[in-house]
Amino acid sequence: MPPSQSPRPFPAIDPHESGLLDVGDGNRIYWETSGNPHGRPALVVHGGPGGGGQRGARRTFDPEAFRIVLFDQRGCGESRPHAADPSVEMAHNTTEHLLADMELLREHLGIERWLLYGGSWGSTLILAYAQRHPERVAGIVLVGVTMTRPQEIDWLYHGLRLLLPVEWERFRSGVPAAEQDGNLVESYRRLMEHHDPAVRATAEHNWCAWEDAAIAHENLGAPGQYSAIQDADRSAFVRICTHYFAHAAWLETGQLLRNAHRLAGIPGILIHGRLDLSAPLRTAWELARAWPDAELQVIDDSGHTGGPAMKTAVLEAVARFAR
Repeated sequence: MPPSQSPRPFPAIDPHESGLLDVGDGNRIYWETSGNPHGRPALVVHGGPGGGGQRGARRTFDPEAFRIVLFDQRGCGESRPHAADPSVEMAHNTTEHLLADMELLREHLGIERWLLYGGSWGSTLILAYAQRHPERVAGIVLVGVTMTRPQEIDWLYHGLRLLLPVEWERFRSGVPAAEQDGNLVESYRRLMEHHDPAVRATAEHNWCAWEDAAIAHENLGAPGQYSAIQDADRSAFVRICTHYFAHAAWLETGQLLRNAHRLAGIPGILIHGRLDLSAPLRTAWELARAWPDAELQVIDDSGHTGGPAMKTAVLEAVARFAR
């Protein structure tokens, strides 16, 4: 397709309906719908974990064709209580809780089946939901595929030091000396639960600096996006990330790949950047091999935060489901 004919994001729109859904354990999750109330339902599942509050994904969908549903996962965005508050209990914020929340939201909105769209951590949550409720899924579009396996977490927070030794040493030096040769993710999780706000603030800064180091080369994408997260949202983001990754998202090792057969009959499009250091291409490739109904698209000039070619691929993928 010539560049002049490349699809562009749709104009910005406002939600026509929104609310806070009581999901139990004292939690209420923010949700909204926009676009065509009678259109094809599509659920946007944000990344992070803990990356809620971003509404730009509305522009990925034709508002005349789709009923666009966004929600903020527990503890972040406009959901309440907010994980930036150190007194908020994290025991009720797990993958199982989020899967139950998604299904409760579907029932609340009276949706029979929906298209699932998301990237990074969102792809992990989508895969877990679709394998649990395949009859509720009309299709899947994943961007920057992850399955949050222990080896993926270990690569990002330990193995990537092979390519970024200076930056990793700074990241490593952010935990107590006695823990620097251990599990850095667990060490940062403990720092984020510290009673001293200065300790937590330093941990937030160091965590986001490392995340930014992993995407610093992505000049066509959004380098520096993690440190740019502001105030309470950054606190919640790092606290939730460390909580989930320290527990390998409470998934059995290899669970999502092993159970890919449960996705049979669900059409999927996997879009992944070849330059993605945070989540190397192998994960998407392995999933595509195990899921016969999935199509893998590799974007040569993009990394984890995308770029123009990846944006075009995403818009084209979503448009296929509109038809």
